[in-house]
Amino acid sequence: MRAGPNLLSTILLVIIMLALDAYVFYALRSLMANAAPRLRGVVFSLYWVLSAIVMASIVFYGKIPWAKFMQARAYYLTFAFSFSFSKLMVALFLFIDDGRRAVMWVVEKVRSAPAVAAAVQAREEGNRETEGMSRSRFLLKSGFLVGGTLMGTLLYGLSNKYNYHVRKLRLAYPNLPSAFKGLKIVQISDIHSGSFNDKEAVKRGVELIQAQKPDLVLFTGDLVNDRSLEMDDYTDVFDKINAPMGVFSTLGNHDYGDYYPWPDYDNNRRSRLKAQNLETLKGIHAKMGWRLLMNENKILEKDGQQIALLGVENWSMNPRFPRLGDMKAAYEGTKDVPFKILLSHDPTHWDGQIRNEYPDIDLMLAGHTHGMQFGVEIPFFKWSPAQYIYRQWAGLYEEGKQRLYVNRGFGFLGYPGRVGILPEITVIELV
Repeated sequence: MRAGPNLLSTILLVIIMLALDAYVFYALRSLMANAAPRLRGVVFSLYWVLSAIVMASIVFYGKIPWAKFMQARAYYLTFAFSFSFSKLMVALFLFIDDGRRAVMWVVEKVRSAPAVAAAVQAREEGNRETEGMSRSRFLLKSGFLVGGTLMGTLLYGLSNKYNYHVRKLRLAYPNLPSAFKGLKIVQISDIHSGSFNDKEAVKRGVELIQAQKPDLVLFTGDLVNDRSLEMDDYTDVFDKINAPMGVFSTLGNHDYGDYYPWPDYDNNRRSRLKAQNLETLKGIHAKMGWRLLMNENKILEKDGQQIALLGVENWSMNPRFPRLGDMKAAYEGTKDVPFKILLSHDPTHWDGQIRNEYPDIDLMLAGHTHGMQFGVEIPFFKWSPAQYIYRQWAGLYEEGKQRLYVNRGFGFLGYPGRVGILPEITVIELV
């Protein structure tokens, strides 16, 4: 019987992982050569136990009903990724050192000069004398330091997933009607309720939203990961969000249930259960008092003056995500309104359509990227892997008279943590 492609892939991955484990363990044994025997035994045992857990999960991953244990899956993947990637970092440093020594060996053999060998040996001895350790030892320790720091950082990030951060900004617009000067908007995005495991922490986040005393609250999509039932235990939390001018929302790519294996899928990936799930989710928005904008608009009035609030379904330049947004329908009837705000989940919509076709959209609010939940944000410097995927991935962007703000997300998905890019509550004051 021929092995299927999945089995062959698994066997190949296991062989690679075993080779990586052995390569790193050899270095670990060298690093701990002078440690107490009991400590060495504990460290070596822990190393192989953790490696065995990762290895076993690779072999049996497809047999585990992860749909029933989505949160456990997220924590497992965090451990497996951080442990395996840390070993890769160690292996990279070891490979550099092995490559360095191989080059030196080749130079000695090719030139066959005793003086060269003596010089190399003297240089190594000099390194040990002047630097306190050989280059090999330095690279070995550096590899474990980098790998350990990476793993520690990802594990530490687990404690940040409910560490809500309020970001405030003032945006001046000459065409904003005077009655709306000082309007305070709170934007939240990407709740992903199916990832939560601490209801009290989420409640504190909602209380922080309300503490901003917003005039208007706007939600830019991804209320759930896949299914409407994820909101069963959180509807009574998010229905506490309110504002004098209302709470408005739109859909994100995850709200459509596209990533869940619905049991009644037909050959065209149509599912009655999936369609029902979306309708139920729409009802949840209404139940919480949120006005869901489905390719439509709402004219807000104050003291006889108007601004327009437009909301579209998900629209993305990436073919992997739905493009259901209908700007023509959402824009209808707003041409003569002097100021317009658009809710659109995916920030690629801004470059893909809004800037070129709708230049009178003053402010677009989006989410989707989460800032990859990993990065660095300090004064005058901002970095995340998200920037290699999205041109606009977090914060404020401006082109001419138009502005886009990308919220970093209230919740989390996949990795159940945040490193550097904290969950965000955005407060925008229009002036």
